[in-house]
Amino acid sequence: MKHHDTSETAPLSRRGFIKTTAAGASGIVLAGASTDALAAGPPWQQTSEKKIRIGIVGGGFGLSFHWHEHPNCIVEAVSDLIPERRERLQSKYGCEKSYESLEKLILDPAIDAVAVFTEAPNHARHVIDCMEHGKHVISAVPACCSLEEAAAMKEVKERTGLTYMMAETSHYRPETITARRLHQDGLFGELVYCEAEYYHPGIGWADNELSTRDGKRTWRWGLPPMFYPTHSTAFLVSVTHERLVKVSCIGTRKPDDPGFQENAYNNPFVNGMAMFLTDQRHPFRCNVCWDLHGHGERAQWFGTRAAMYMPGCAGQPFALQLPDQTLSAVPEYWHTLPEKMRYDSGHGGSHPFLTNEFIMALVEERAPEVNLYEALAMTVPGLVAHASSFKDGEQLAIPSFDVA
Repeated sequence: MKHHDTSETAPLSRRGFIKTTAAGASGIVLAGASTDALAAGPPWQQTSEKKIRIGIVGGGFGLSFHWHEHPNCIVEAVSDLIPERRERLQSKYGCEKSYESLEKLILDPAIDAVAVFTEAPNHARHVIDCMEHGKHVISAVPACCSLEEAAAMKEVKERTGLTYMMAETSHYRPETITARRLHQDGLFGELVYCEAEYYHPGIGWADNELSTRDGKRTWRWGLPPMFYPTHSTAFLVSVTHERLVKVSCIGTRKPDDPGFQENAYNNPFVNGMAMFLTDQRHPFRCNVCWDLHGHGERAQWFGTRAAMYMPGCAGQPFALQLPDQTLSAVPEYWHTLPEKMRYDSGHGGSHPFLTNEFIMALVEERAPEVNLYEALAMTVPGLVAHASSFKDGEQLAIPSFDVA
């Protein structure tokens, strides 16, 4: 499969990078100069007056984006099943029109696209419903929760020709943008190994505040870690566009917690540690864990000529190790966004970048970076990893949902 160009800024060559930082082979640690060199490129400029009229569904996570601040976007309507959350959406986005459900919102002919921020097990159904009603869609992660749902999403996207994007936050963390640029320009050499992790203690536990609402279980009660893999898998898939083709996964249990004794997923696992093999024969270690002493999303990339380390919850610093120098400042890419959107609203500053990418993909009539095929390439491997956990880590093949 041929992938579209994902470069966020101007191309970066090793020779040009060294020249810009004025360090050469000195080996010194650089700060400001490294940031300037890595983030080089023109600022965002509006090139079209076209307006995308979007409907936003889900007054939880859906509150943290920048639709109302993008010059090419109009928030046409909002929806949530809970009245107070609908009101919060209306207040945040300055929208007078609201609907009691997604099913009613997608009947509105004025809406071009829908932002789906509903419960994870409903994502595939809601995305398909939106597309069947002629709407482009961006959804929260994961894209789906079964292989059957993945196949159905692929079928409706290819049949309708509509645009789908997954709002994967790890794709637009500044470290991932940097890794993508380094890979595109060959500065890693061969990127032979990546390891990624998403640690969020408490998810799925019976006593966690997110596991129940008004005395009823939510979709997070007993959630399988590997059903929510994309914060980790994106660190590799969105950088190299490799496909994960085989997996061996070990799951650990929490037998004293009711959340993992009986749940809608028949899931006993509270942690998942997986070793993947890519279609380029590269190993990729990927952890998703709800019960260990750690927190956050991070990755490390190891090439034959360079390596990069994300900062972590234990105080690990950012470091980019090139053959003749080490850089310690995380680059910033705010200049590539509309001016009003240049601030962090969550997940390492990724939210405004996700907003901008979806709107500009529709304005420019192109595929978004995290399109359906990339989204499924990040999501489906976790579903197969979960199955491997029930087989004591037996290596299983991962099906492809790319264009035939």
